[in-house]
Amino acid sequence: MSKYTDYYDTPEAIWFTALPKSWQALKMRELFSERVTKVSDKDYEPLSVGYMGVVPQLANAAKTNNGNNRKLIKSGDFAINSRSDRKGAGGISKYDGSCSMIITVLKPHNEINGNFYHYLLRSYYFSEEFYRNGYGIVDDLWTTKWKTMRNIYLPVPPRSDQDKIVHYLDWKVSEVNKLISVKRRQVSSYRDLRRAVIDQGILHGFKETKQKDSGVYWLGEVPATWEVMPLKRICRANASIADVVKNMSDADLVTFLPMENVSETGEVDCSIKKPIADVRTGFSSFAKSDVVVAKITPCFENGKGACLDDLDTDIGFGTTEFINLRPSEKVLSKYLYMITMTQHFRKLGEEVMTGSAGQKRVSVNYIKNFTVAIPSLDEQKDILDEIDSRLAQIDKAVEIERQDIKLLQELKARIISEAVTGQIDVRSVVIPEYEYLEDQSEEDTGEDSDTEETEEQEE
Repeated sequence: MSKYTDYYDTPEAIWFTALPKSWQALKMRELFSERVTKVSDKDYEPLSVGYMGVVPQLANAAKTNNGNNRKLIKSGDFAINSRSDRKGAGGISKYDGSCSMIITVLKPHNEINGNFYHYLLRSYYFSEEFYRNGYGIVDDLWTTKWKTMRNIYLPVPPRSDQDKIVHYLDWKVSEVNKLISVKRRQVSSYRDLRRAVIDQGILHGFKETKQKDSGVYWLGEVPATWEVMPLKRICRANASIADVVKNMSDADLVTFLPMENVSETGEVDCSIKKPIADVRTGFSSFAKSDVVVAKITPCFENGKGACLDDLDTDIGFGTTEFINLRPSEKVLSKYLYMITMTQHFRKLGEEVMTGSAGQKRVSVNYIKNFTVAIPSLDEQKDILDEIDSRLAQIDKAVEIERQDIKLLQELKARIISEAVTGQIDVRSVVIPEYEYLEDQSEEDTGEDSDTEETEEQEE
């Protein structure tokens, strides 16, 4: 890719080092003004600001408790998350609506191409400069406000260059996004294969053997030697740990598991420790080798749960949205966990959930009465070994695809940064016909927060 003919050096304090001679370096306040109008989400549609840009509020976004304390966004405004833990989250809005007060809303001056700055203000190097101009106590509370943001310099090409750069980036980004989309579909197919392996092993086994009718409509035939029974015959739900706790002092540390420390594939982050005195009441409890199952939507449907064989302490506490299952001598802890990971366990549970929208939960009784066929302990171990072997191959393939996605994301970031800072000259590039494809971020929960913030008015 060619470069511009002539460049000039920018002052040392500016985050980009050189610009084409036809470009300017201007402060953000020369290009945007801040919009601070407060509105209600009853009058203006709630919007989410995340890595997908500005979109109608996502179902999985954490909602603010104060719908009357929102900030106005107009179509064509640029919204950017001021929190450092959401670096790169923002974009130009296609909608009139409202957003959380933690969002900085910028009204562009008419002479700029909003889509050019959509690319620029979401780019890696600008995000780093944006973060550098913030302040706070710890990284995840680090915030950049307009009073400092407004003095950040931005590259400003002539309007004709802005238009050509946008056209070029729409094409190049679409091409990369298509490749990423293929990789993500492959990851999704591996996830389906992963679920199928668990279902096959846990519900029917891997060996060809004499079968019998289970008497359960969805289960069908099972190996003749397996015993059909409800889970309440092989485990206790929400079993007590009182005998252990009574011998511990208030200062003794135990593992604490919030919902976010348990993954959808069984990994557990045991890094949080709390003294017994802080968790004796108001939390769920469990012992090492118990199985925990999330009971609230959408965590239950997504498979949140874990076998606690590797719990750091003998007992632990966590969110009340966990149901804990203590295996009997008839079932291995990990095998019990795998039962809760079968698709029928999750699907049938979803169908009988009760509660209001967004707060539906599966009942303990559903879990107790969920019926499966149980092999001997020796066969359970053999099945688990085979599942582990097959899943290891699948997970290796997934990791390869994820690494490819990471490389493609890095390529896209580099293309954008080079174009919006004038490191490459795209004005003469012939753009073929193409299908525009927006970035479909895999994980984007939106920006809304229950944390209240006071908006600082600029003088």
